[in-house]
Amino acid sequence: MSHDATELGHIRPWRTIERRKCRQIRVGSVAVGGDAPISVQSMTNTPTSDAAATIDQIRQLEEAGADIVRVSCPDEESTAAFRTIARESRVPLVADIHFHYRRGIEAAEAGAACLRINPGNIGSPDRVREVIQAAKDHGCSMRIGVNAGSLEKELLEKYGEPCPDAMVESALNHARILQDHDFHEFKISVKASDPFLTVAAYHQLAEAIDCPLHVGVTEAGPLRTGTIKSSIAMGNLLWAGIGDTIRVSLAADPVEEIKVGFDILKSLGLRHRGVNIIACPSCARQGFNVIETVGILEEKLAHISTPMSLSIIGCVVNGPGEALYTDIGFTGGGAGSGMVYLNGKIAHKQANEGMVDKIVEMVEQKAEELNAARAAQATALEAAE
Repeated sequence: MSHDATELGHIRPWRTIERRKCRQIRVGSVAVGGDAPISVQSMTNTPTSDAAATIDQIRQLEEAGADIVRVSCPDEESTAAFRTIARESRVPLVADIHFHYRRGIEAAEAGAACLRINPGNIGSPDRVREVIQAAKDHGCSMRIGVNAGSLEKELLEKYGEPCPDAMVESALNHARILQDHDFHEFKISVKASDPFLTVAAYHQLAEAIDCPLHVGVTEAGPLRTGTIKSSIAMGNLLWAGIGDTIRVSLAADPVEEIKVGFDILKSLGLRHRGVNIIACPSCARQGFNVIETVGILEEKLAHISTPMSLSIIGCVVNGPGEALYTDIGFTGGGAGSGMVYLNGKIAHKQANEGMVDKIVEMVEQKAEELNAARAAQATALEAAE
């Protein structure tokens, strides 16, 4: 059956991930760092000045499970539209600010929960002070976003090329500006398109400062290769306990970033959302078309947000063993039918014909049961308090 990460860590200590200890900040209603769940972010790619299109994309991201959404604010038209966008959004918004300090002030006033900004890039100390004051006045946190592709000229001259030392020095220089103004509600990212550089920089940064870290591989690439590259680097970091909020940066529909982000966290037992489908790659032993079935089920179960596990295995070699540890399982057999397992136990035979609809029905029913049980538990805890 499905277990949460804490329970699995207790039962199987080799699965334990000890997260890096850091202070906690807030991005609007979402806690980041400390013992808060690792949040999943994406970014809109619509023109921000088109409020309707941007709100529509945010809705899609919300439905996919996004905890936080970043919106670029490159000009005054964008920050003007941001007020409407923030009012309609159900999740906290990060305003992406580059260079122009006025955009940061406008975004804070318009309802941004966080400003993605490098304070050293926005001009004089007075301008920096104004942006920080706007963040304080409107309850904004900040993200210092260091990117290997846009390091300061003096650091490139000092180190010769983008490297972990240069990225971390840049991050700490920007952090010091905020700290000198008694502003501590910030997180930091040190992203590169090179996973080796990304991982090394984050490991070094994690030792140097106690703020939350936003983890990601920047400009990771198209859906498939970008997912692989991100999974290698982010999986390495998250497994080491580094990372408090994540974004998978793909040249694809932003909704795919949310899906991949949750899949990475789900694979590490760090966060659970939706149905975790365990499926074999199929072979000549399969009693039904596994690949086609899994593809259809993935689509038909996309609306389920309740965490649970489902095993779809083509034959009896591994099927019964996998079904022991999943909420629902189907194992292919002979004569056009297979075996259904519920909570690790044999339930009944099921004909291959109609199996997809039956599995969807069982998953939906299981989701209702789990949701009802959680609601009852929450009610009991409230009553006890």
